[in-house]
Amino acid sequence: SLRIADFQEVLGEPTVALAKLRDLCFSGIPFDGGLRCLCWKILLNYLPLEKALWSSLLKKQRDLYSQFLKEMIIQPGIAKANLGVSREDVTLEDHPLNPNPDSRWNTYFKDNEVLLQIDKDVRRLYPDMAFFQRPTDYPCLLILDPQNEFETLRKRVEQTTLKSQTVARNRSGVTNVSSPLKTTPNALSEYEVLPNGCEAHWEVVERILFIYAKLNPGIAYVQGMNEIVGPLYYTFATDPNSEWKEHAEADTFFCFTNLMAEIRDNFIKSLDDSQCGITYKMEKVYSTLKEKDVELYLKLQEQNIKPQFFAFRWLTLLLSQEFLLPDVIRIWDSLFADDKRFDFLLLVCCAMLTLIRDQLLEGDFTLNMRLLQDYPISDVHLILKKAKELQDSK
Repeated sequence: SLRIADFQEVLGEPTVALAKLRDLCFSGIPFDGGLRCLCWKILLNYLPLEKALWSSLLKKQRDLYSQFLKEMIIQPGIAKANLGVSREDVTLEDHPLNPNPDSRWNTYFKDNEVLLQIDKDVRRLYPDMAFFQRPTDYPCLLILDPQNEFETLRKRVEQTTLKSQTVARNRSGVTNVSSPLKTTPNALSEYEVLPNGCEAHWEVVERILFIYAKLNPGIAYVQGMNEIVGPLYYTFATDPNSEWKEHAEADTFFCFTNLMAEIRDNFIKSLDDSQCGITYKMEKVYSTLKEKDVELYLKLQEQNIKPQFFAFRWLTLLLSQEFLLPDVIRIWDSLFADDKRFDFLLLVCCAMLTLIRDQLLEGDFTLNMRLLQDYPISDVHLILKKAKELQDSK
């Protein structure tokens, strides 16, 4: 098709013209030929604009990620496995029962709390889709090598007796106000653990988040990050180009890290009220709405419907909880292509409000809260078109 040809032309240049690429991506990236995976990697600053640098950069980053796996999952796992075998290397200084906060065992047990929270969340990724429960095409050999006598994350979760109740890291209900779309009636359909030598896609996501938490102790893991990494990983792990697909885990990790660098302030509670925090952005949704549709703005104000009741989730999770996965991915094409970064997200939120303005103007508080908590329009093209109109009417 013509659109594919346009993409191929821009991506065929020795140096990618970023402005042109953004323009094209903004209107949606075709899935064909792995175009989306490639474009996202460029838009998220993982791949540089000079094509000649791509292969060496990818090799370097993927090797670095293997290093992370060795240091943060395999080595602690070996140490733990050896504990039972040889007692010589266990000195009093570094014994699991050593209360000293610098002890690596203390770190190990602290990590377990984070791991349990991640585990609980990744098992709930897109329960309506089989993808995350399926085995990957490229199991991570470093982790699954049968020669390895080390404790994997899977074993760690099984063995950690810390009751997950102690992990109450939930932040103003990021995920438990999750939309009805995301909750399956059969909560017992917990993900099966696959036979040895296989791993499911959700386990890969768990590893990515665990390593991110270890490398970013200032933020570690906050509920909802699983919803950000899910669509990225899905996109890369379904890439038609098998050479890229094989490295979906490492590539997702770095793209997720870059994306989090831009939105992590939304997850940091202490920044909530600062200029870069989430409260400021939620207020901005309302001030934009006031400009575009004062009648609707006044109605929501009068009903005391605060933006945090719905916009907190919309903005923090980049709308990943409001729509089905293919639609979320389409919205993200536009969000990643926005050179002012997430300004366009505010307009998408406004568009979502104005598209149901008639229902909101007629509804009472309860009815309107229901509309906003479980957004009724599923046609994202309509929403994006409206957001673009709002953008052009500035």
